[in-house]
Amino acid sequence: MFSNKVRIGKHERGLWFRDQDFNGILKPGKYRYWRWPLRACRNVAQIVSTLVTKFEHPLLDLIVRDPQAREELLVLDLGDTERALVWKDDRLTYILGPGRHAFWREPAELSVERFDVSEFRFEHGRLETIVAMTDARKHLLIVDVEPHETVLLLRDGQIVETLSEGRHAYWRAAGRLEVRTIDRREQVLDVAGQEIMTNDKVTLRMNLLVTWSVSDPVKAATLVKEADQALYRDAQLALRAAIGTRKLETLLTNKDAIGDELRNAMVKRAERIGIMIHTVGLKDIILPGEMKVILNRVIEAEKAAEANLIRRREETATVRSQLNTAKLLAENPHLARERELELLGEILRGTKATIVLGNGDIADQVRGMIGSLQS
Repeated sequence: MFSNKVRIGKHERGLWFRDQDFNGILKPGKYRYWRWPLRACRNVAQIVSTLVTKFEHPLLDLIVRDPQAREELLVLDLGDTERALVWKDDRLTYILGPGRHAFWREPAELSVERFDVSEFRFEHGRLETIVAMTDARKHLLIVDVEPHETVLLLRDGQIVETLSEGRHAYWRAAGRLEVRTIDRREQVLDVAGQEIMTNDKVTLRMNLLVTWSVSDPVKAATLVKEADQALYRDAQLALRAAIGTRKLETLLTNKDAIGDELRNAMVKRAERIGIMIHTVGLKDIILPGEMKVILNRVIEAEKAAEANLIRRREETATVRSQLNTAKLLAENPHLARERELELLGEILRGTKATIVLGNGDIADQVRGMIGSLQS
């Protein structure tokens, strides 16, 4: 016959097993138990630390049935729809799911909060502290909504809530949860590289620019899979319809009108899927290489024709002016004489000459004088 001594510290407890059956919990102190080598009966004391607050053991379900164990341990039995927060000395230490959990009542001060996940939304005065815990997102769906966003929360495929700016939390076990985020800011859609044939059989490459925003988040998230892709397809179809009925010259001279037509064509369809169209415009019209050469020649010919027309108009105006002047001089002899004197003055300008006119017709004297100067 032999004896074993066991010392259990203040922060420890002993799990006493006899013949492999749990026989109780040993509190701090010194213990001695006998063992008989020739007998199968054995006493075993497993020492555990209460500083490890959560008590885990393969025989937990058996141990917690003992009344003494219930005095030493805080036991939580959580159903499938239950969750619990365990605070240790006012600090969140555990977030618990379904199952049986046990914690040493000493030396820490414990407090427990139990929740029913069927309530779905999780609200708590210390939400930020809870969310910061590592295990929190395993049990909670955390949704942060920015000021420019609208977030739709779906539960089992149905929209159950529209979330505004701020932080929101939901129990994941409450159903199949899905979040769809809608950006309400104005966005730009670049419909680039569209090859379209005009009414006069010219193939162009065109770039279209559309500015838009979401006006109805629910429609934009539920009626189409991706609102921007649906808008892109509508822009392509509207562009082909508008360009295919016009000639090249019309496109090049009136791009703004085409943009307005495209916007009007897209607005109704966009409204049905919760989108507001702000502006639509042709960004670029890219011509094939050979067409650029032809257009340059046409432009050169047009400019040359315009220059010839202007020159002819100027010549016609000059001739008409001369005819009017001649008619005026013929009808007014005195005016004709004054004009002749002006011409004489222009001829004699810069020369030193004295002119003496006698009696008779001044015009005849001037003509004779001009003749003598020329000889």
